[in-house]
Amino acid sequence: MSSEEIRADDDLTDKPQAEAAEDSASGAPEEGSAADEQGAQEAAAEQELEEELSLDVQLERAEARAGEYLESLQRERASFQNYRKRIEAERGLHTERVRGDVLLKLLPVLDDFYRATEAVPEDQRDSWYEGILLILRKLERFLEDQGVTEISALGARFDPNFHEAVGVDDSTDAEPETVIEVLQRGYQQNDRVLRPAMVRVAQ
Repeated sequence: MSSEEIRADDDLTDKPQAEAAEDSASGAPEEGSAADEQGAQEAAAEQELEEELSLDVQLERAEARAGEYLESLQRERASFQNYRKRIEAERGLHTERVRGDVLLKLLPVLDDFYRATEAVPEDQRDSWYEGILLILRKLERFLEDQGVTEISALGARFDPNFHEAVGVDDSTDAEPETVIEVLQRGYQQNDRVLRPAMVRVAQ
């Protein structure tokens, strides 16, 4: 065999070996690339899970804060409603007090009408007297419309909340602490005493 034929055989032998080496070299990076890609996917999945958990925590915190804000708002609303009711009640009481003070100033006028009509003898009660009575009745109706009523006194048991004793009488047969005479009528507006009745009481 000549030297040229030997070199030709060597070339044929070396070529498959070189191709195998090239195939091996080209296959190794592909396997490494697949492993890197899988690791990247796992890392991305872990990061996505962490983000989801973080969002859940943030959502829970936001809901907790929203609940606190709602509770605070409800407390403030209840407080404001109580304040408004209290102001309205105080305003109503003030209005009633002012109106009662005005009505109190009318009571002496009413007393004068009673004294004037009671002082007229029965045989002189003419049309002029009837006109005075008509005015008196209108004044009484006006006071009644304002919630003013006369305090019951004569024959009633003495009550310091409604009666003012200006004298006692031990010569009467009435039961002790019973009102036996009314010297001045007393009046009240609803539950408020405008003026107690001036009375004499049995002892």
